[in-house]
Parts: sequence; C-alpha cells; structure tokens
Amino acid sequence: MQIARVCLLFAFASSVASVAHGHKAKSGQDAPTRAAAPRPNILVIVADDLGYGELGCQGHNDIPTPHIDSIARNGVRFTSGYVSCPVCSPTRAGLMTGRYQQRFGHEFNPGPVDDASDRFGLVRDEKTLAERLKAAGYATGMVGKWHLGTKEGLRPTERGFDEFFGFLGGAHPYLGERRRRNNEVMRGTERVSEAAYLTDAFGREAVAFIAHHKSEPFFLYLAFNAVHAPLQATADYRKRFPKVKDEKRQTFSAMLSAMDDAVGAVLAKLHASELDEKTLVFFISDNGGPTPQTTSRNDPLRGTKTTTWEGGIRIPYIIQWKGHLPAGRVDDRPVISLDIHPTALAAAGVTAQPEKKLDGVNLLPFLDGTSKNPPHELLFWRFGNQMAVRKGDWKLTEAAPRPPAGSPAAAQDDAESRPPLRRRRRPARATTAQLYNLAQDIGESKNLSAEHPDTVKELMDAWQQWNSELMAPRWTRANGNPQARRLTTRPN
Repeated sequence: MQIARVCLLFAFASSVASVAHGHKAKSGQDAPTRAAAPRPNILVIVADDLGYGELGCQGHNDIPTPHIDSIARNGVRFTSGYVSCPVCSPTRAGLMTGRYQQRFGHEFNPGPVDDASDRFGLVRDEKTLAERLKAAGYATGMVGKWHLGTKEGLRPTERGFDEFFGFLGGAHPYLGERRRRNNEVMRGTERVSEAAYLTDAFGREAVAFIAHHKSEPFFLYLAFNAVHAPLQATADYRKRFPKVKDEKRQTFSAMLSAMDDAVGAVLAKLHASELDEKTLVFFISDNGGPTPQTTSRNDPLRGTKTTTWEGGIRIPYIIQWKGHLPAGRVDDRPVISLDIHPTALAAAGVTAQPEKKLDGVNLLPFLDGTSKNPPHELLFWRFGNQMAVRKGDWKLTEAAPRPPAGSPAAAQDDAESRPPLRRRRRPARATTAQLYNLAQDIGESKNLSAEHPDTVKELMDAWQQWNSELMAPRWTRANGNPQARRLTTRPN
C-alpha cells in the first residue's frame, strides 16, 4: 500500500508538472503543434574523437561495436554525415542551437578548463534544444561531457537540463579524479565522488534517467568523453583484445568497447521499457579522430581532427526510430550535426519559431523517403585559417595539417584546444584552396581546381557570402596566446 501511495503521488506530481509545462509552452515561442499526438523521446548520443573508420557498421571490424552497429541496422546511416567544426566545443554549440556556431562567435575550443577565456561559453541569447524541449513539456537530462561553459548561468542545469551528471570541461580522466575546480564530476551543481570507470558510470546514469522518466516524454543528451584522451581502460576491457600488441591501440580498443557496452545498456533499457518505437535515437561523433594521439582512424578519409579535410569533419552519423523510419538504409546525401536540433523538434511536434534562423533542417522527410532531394544545397565550414564548402559532390577546402605527435601543440593537456596553425600572410588575392570531387575521390587526393576554375569561383563566392554573415571569434586561445590568423582573403 505504501508503494502504491508513493506511485500515485509521483504520477499526480508528474501530471501537474506536465500541465505546468504545457501552460509555459503556450505562453512562449516553442509550443507543441500536435498536443494530442504521441511525442517520441529524444536520445542524442555523442562520441568524443571517434574517427569515421572505427565502427563495424562503417566497414571496420577489428574492434567489435555490435550495439552501436545495431542503431544502423535498425535505422538510417548517413555516409556523408558531417559536424560543423573539427573540434569539440564548437561542434557541441552548433548541435545544441541548430545554428552555425560562428554566427555567435563560438569558433574555437577554450583551452584547459581552468585557463579558459573569461568569454568562453554558449551565449545566453542562443536557445538550446534542451530549453525548447523543456518548454514543450519534456523531461530533460544530460549525462557526460558539457564543454559549453563553466560559469554561473552557462552550466547544463541553467541551459535547459533538469538533470545533469558529468563534467564541465573538455577532457577528464576515466579512472580516478584529477582536481580541477571547474572540471570535477558533478550531479546537478554538486561535486560527487565517482569510483566507477567513467564510461560505465555514464551508461549507468543514462539507464537510470530512462527508468525514472519512462512514463513521460524525455530528452536525454548522452555525451561520452570516450574515446578522447587520456587513454585509460580497466584490465577487464583490455583483456578483450589480447592480440593487439600496440599498447596505445589496445587501450583505445578497450575504451571503444566500453562505450559500445554503455550504448548497449541504454538501448536494452529502452527495449525493456517498451520504448523502442517511442524513441528517436541519434548517434554521432563530435569530430574526426586524432589518429597520431589515440589511433582513432578516419579511413578512407584524408586528415584528422582539427582540420577541414574530410577526416576532421566527416563522422559516423546514424538515426533510428523503430516503426517510423526504414531499417538498414544507407544514405549518401550530405547532412550535418546542425540538423539534429530541427529534426528533434519536428518529431516532438514543436514549432521552434526561432528569433534567429536555424541552419539545420528537419531530416524526417528525407529519412522516411518523402523527399528525394538533398537536405542541403551547400554546407560550410570556417575554423580559423581553414575553410571548406561542399555542394553536391564538389568540395572546396583550404585546410591545415595537424602538428606531429609528440610536439608541444599535440601534447597539450587538452590538445584540441588550439586553433589551427599560423601561416605566413599571403598576397591579398592569393589562395591555396583546393577542389575535390568526393564521389570520385573520397580521400581528397587529386586537386581539380585547375581543371574546373568556374566551380572554384562558384563555391568560393558562396563561401564568401556565408562568411560575410559571421562574427569574429569571441575568444581565441587560452593563457592569452594570440589567435591563429583567420583567412586573409575572406571578409569577416
């Protein structure tokens, strides 16, 4: 009787909360457009520094990833899926807002968390996906890596998430705690001591969130720090790869296997809760793999994290909604992480009516076969002194190499925090942008700019127009280091 009474009180409290949220939504800008229709749960899973070529569903089987692969088997896998930046924090800012992050100055990583610029953080006048879904009556939770601000007003529970378990910075040990005042493991706003392997802990917390909110629509943002450095794994996970003799590769393999297990636990909880057909699931990486540092591969792409070569920006991109989207479909049309925001809103029946135009598009008509057209005519990138633009099969890029493994830049505690390498100033009209046909040359090995000058001009003109709409970075490097020179041949 006591348990029944508690359950009844919980149900009543939940219904009151839903009504309150409903009134809030009606009075705000983000109201549900189909109040009576079932609204799916939204689960966004983000891997950290996972290369394009590391999953079984991507054609690489040396590290088994059966649970992540099942999302592709039961959904749609985009082979030309992109993120909006080749490093962590800007990508997350774009994902959360559905807008190119350079529009609001979030162009670079902040550096090590305690040395970050005072201006670092996702600006308050950009609305997050969590804020929009919370206003529409969703329970909202985040587990994992935030990397979008540590100051008061910028933390997860102040940006639309009812619940938070994770850390605020860009990197964190998996075993043990490294004392940093802005980067401890937290529950809500309180520091907690976590004894478990951190990837396991994130899986555990995500499962608990689903269990707690399975009777109401929820948004869960599960942002693993795996497989980002430092390379750390338990002995049990290492034992799965006895034939891998390279210690770095063995540890990486163990880390990826642990993340796959955590994803499997979350998917199993959805199934046990009869939520498979009631949950829209996204899986992406936040950028390409930093291969020299962690072994995370981007095969067959050129380049790595921090570059606008395909290896820095093209990532695993999978969407599942059982019973609503086709299973096992492979789609080569270019999409971008900015699309997650409007797609989730559309599935939830929320009319965003943003004060600022979203750059992402609702992918549902493209996923279910309603539209055969490309979701985007053009996709753009700007990262310091690097640029790229893609239209159809054509890509124009000006990219910079990653520093060699072991160099001071690569050995930083949070290595991806640096902007791209500085280069000598060129004459005002000089350009080293290179043109590739990705359908014929996915590895960007043959520069076709000399053979197709009209295409180069068309794409550069389009990029220039887009670039003219952006603002300068709100911060550059940590510790007062100067920012890398932005492209001198482009307007701000």
